Amino acid sequence: MAVPMLALCTTVASGQISPGPLARAHADLEGAGNCVKCHGLRKEPMAQLCLACHKDVAWSIDRGRGLHAKEAKPGAKTCASCHPDHAGVKFALVAWPEGSAAKFDHTRAGWSLEGKHANVKCEKCHTNAFRVSPAASLTARKDHAPGWLGLETRCASCHRADDVHKNSLGESCDKCHDAKGWKPAPKFDHDKSDYPLTGKHADVECDKCHLATRLKVQPNAEGKLEPLFKPVSHKECSDCHADPHKGRLSPKCGDCHVTRGFLVIDRKEFDHGRTRYALEGKHREVKCEACHGPSLKKNPPFATCGSCHADAHQGEGTLAGKPADCAACHTVGGFAPSTFTVARHRSARFVLHGKHEAVKCAQCHTAVPARAATRGATPALEPATAALARSAKVVRLRVAFANCASCHADAHGGQTAASLGKGTCEACHDDAGWKPSTFSAARHAALKLPLEGRHAAVPCAACHAASRRGLPPLAHASLGTAKVALSLNETACESCHADPHAGRYSTAGARAQATGCRGCHDATAFRPSTITTAAHAAFAFPLDGAHRATPCVACHDEMKAPAATSSLIAAPLRMAALPFVQHRDRCATCHESPHGDQFAARKDQGACEGCHGAAGWAPATRFDHTRDASFALTGAHEKTPCAGCHRRDPKGRVLYRPLSGACESCHVKAPSRRTT
Repeated sequence: MAVPMLALCTTVASGQISPGPLARAHADLEGAGNCVKCHGLRKEPMAQLCLACHKDVAWSIDRGRGLHAKEAKPGAKTCASCHPDHAGVKFALVAWPEGSAAKFDHTRAGWSLEGKHANVKCEKCHTNAFRVSPAASLTARKDHAPGWLGLETRCASCHRADDVHKNSLGESCDKCHDAKGWKPAPKFDHDKSDYPLTGKHADVECDKCHLATRLKVQPNAEGKLEPLFKPVSHKECSDCHADPHKGRLSPKCGDCHVTRGFLVIDRKEFDHGRTRYALEGKHREVKCEACHGPSLKKNPPFATCGSCHADAHQGEGTLAGKPADCAACHTVGGFAPSTFTVARHRSARFVLHGKHEAVKCAQCHTAVPARAATRGATPALEPATAALARSAKVVRLRVAFANCASCHADAHGGQTAASLGKGTCEACHDDAGWKPSTFSAARHAALKLPLEGRHAAVPCAACHAASRRGLPPLAHASLGTAKVALSLNETACESCHADPHAGRYSTAGARAQATGCRGCHDATAFRPSTITTAAHAAFAFPLDGAHRATPCVACHDEMKAPAATSSLIAAPLRMAALPFVQHRDRCATCHESPHGDQFAARKDQGACEGCHGAAGWAPATRFDHTRDASFALTGAHEKTPCAGCHRRDPKGRVLYRPLSGACESCHVKAPSRRTT
């Protein structure tokens, strides 16, 4: 019976097949029957069979971890190239290129030894205690002796027992620490934590917070207190700091304070309204140190304004004779304006009326340096406030007001000293306003020139002001700040107004009037004049009949010139001359005769007034046909209309003479009647 080849290999013939004894680690593979476990029957790659046995290495290669993962890359070395066998029982299957495991370049394994790890002996890490990777359970080693595989790179895989944080910060120690040492933690950035350190907190030692008594830290096995980093309450400042306000203010310190320092107040967040004295108005702008001192530990009194502020009125601020606090007349919105209104001023000795109601308080109640004030006393103040009081000013409330001159200078330069009222302003003005004056036209009647007609409507400044237009400059030496001359000698019309008659009607003129201009005009207006129809009889031509209704300009051609805009003697535009020297004593001077020269042969040469009167042209009231004509009207002729005899010539003129007196010149013989 033939012996199978496999059996042959396991017999004495095996010594002829194997190239040499296997290393001790592969001792269980000795014998010809085990060759196929490594070399295979179907020409499988030997490395494939190696990994089938060394599952821990296969696991690492599959996950790209460790030295074997790098070496097993396509085109890289096979297992046998680094781990040959059949070289004897004592043959070392692991060949260290560097000469020994201690000299192995750990970077080749994918994890560099840095910092303190560089000096640690291999066996300190490569122990069963640290082999926590699944690869450790896949090892083919029968005795499970420590090997090179099965370690993890996480810090906690080796240093879990060293974690003083008791896993409260997670297993990634390298987020804060590096291999150079446990302390300090160079990678830790408190700003990236739940509580960034700002201001003074950045200078505080870690243990000041993380070993605080409030955390009730327990000692470790060695009796040493380990800092607690998490959880540490930090939502409110009061988690760490005692409340110096004893709960009177908000429990949220951050509403007022900032981490730059306890004495640094965040004015934007601090609500002084939570205190017993809410800040309003100007108080919001005051620095904290001004009231609470440099250390901010002082709690100043605040019952009255005078508790902090010097009396700006030096004791003059009283109501009903009793001292009043600032709040009686002022608000925290500012010292000015005062709340002492015009209405309240009526209870004072000087009641405000008219323009005085609109005057700013400071114009009467002036400020003087505090050191110049003698009344009142400054209460005890903080040094800074007292210095401020010494440099401040005092507003005087008790102001003299006996008369206008107590406050107002004489605007007329003494011109009124001898006048009515002994020069007091109130004789001509009141507090409704400086202008207009209360010196009325009625009062002016008691002076040299009563104001009548248009003069009553003329503004005072038109005559009395230095800037009066159209009049000669004033010759007064001093007019005062008002620039007004109160006493004038200009009473005659010609003192101010130009005479368009060139003196013809003045008291010394050719047609002298006893009262000059007033003989024909009054103050109401220059036109029309006061010359009536009856008054015209005093001149060369009395006005009778229809002449009484004739307008002046119809006879006086000079009146047709445009009227001047002003009659004042210094006005730029002068009025036209009005001489009124016409000589019109006959009708023909003004009227053209419609009769031509028909009556030229008469004794009066055909004067209109011989037949016509001033009452009207027709009828000719002065003409008597029997007396004045050569043909007396008798009988039926008395009733004959004038036009029946006096016809019109080709020029349209009525023919009065010469006319024939013969009957046949007017009457034609009637034709005889025939009978049949």
